[in-house]
Amino acid sequence: MLPDDAKGRRRAEDLAACLHAFLAGARMTYGQAGRGLGVHPNSLRYAAATGTVLIRWEGARQPTVWTVPPPDADPRDARLELARRYLHVYGPATPEAFAWWSGIGQRYAVAAFEALGTSLTPVRTPVGDGWILTRDEPAFRAAPGPVAPARLLPSGDAYLLFHQADRELLVPDAARRSALWTPRVWPGGVLVDGEVAGTWRRGEATVTVQPWSRLSRAARESVQTEAQALPLPGAWGPIAVRWQE
Repeated sequence: MLPDDAKGRRRAEDLAACLHAFLAGARMTYGQAGRGLGVHPNSLRYAAATGTVLIRWEGARQPTVWTVPPPDADPRDARLELARRYLHVYGPATPEAFAWWSGIGQRYAVAAFEALGTSLTPVRTPVGDGWILTRDEPAFRAAPGPVAPARLLPSGDAYLLFHQADRELLVPDAARRSALWTPRVWPGGVLVDGEVAGTWRRGEATVTVQPWSRLSRAARESVQTEAQALPLPGAWGPIAVRWQE
């Protein structure tokens, strides 16, 4: 979504136009594109606000960037739809959390929640008040379904993209939160019976699992089976699992 301020909008549009001309219909890593334009690759994300620049992240690999025609959408409508989708996935949530997640700024996030009006329902959670989509209320009231014995969530998985106090719901222990949400590239999360039970990282065809407590034999076997079934890019042979305890 384009910034409402003129300076931010101009920066996004100018960078998108330069990137479009440079790529000329091609795709390349954002490192190559940044060097070709003489800018820091991370700055290319500002051009994505125009809707004409797409960036695809491939885990620890360099993201791929390319350009597309501009979308036929009103910026305000796009902001409201983004808020709806955010609440559907991350609700209960607050305007402040939406602002952090989307990068649009708190003033615009608050305005989006206010504009959604009666389509939102206020709720109370263990970490404070929040909002959900009214149409999602039946799903919140429904009994939980069965959980998988083990899942390995990749770094940056949507399940892990919570902010501030919301992270306490997933990982109550502060030291373990620091191990999962690190200052640099996050590790993946290990789920055992639906709870975050450790972290994992990948090096070539080796998956290193670091559980936070002693796992039962059944849980270890489930984690190992899950790891060996991962479709890891570039891993042509069997996947080795290494336990770091």
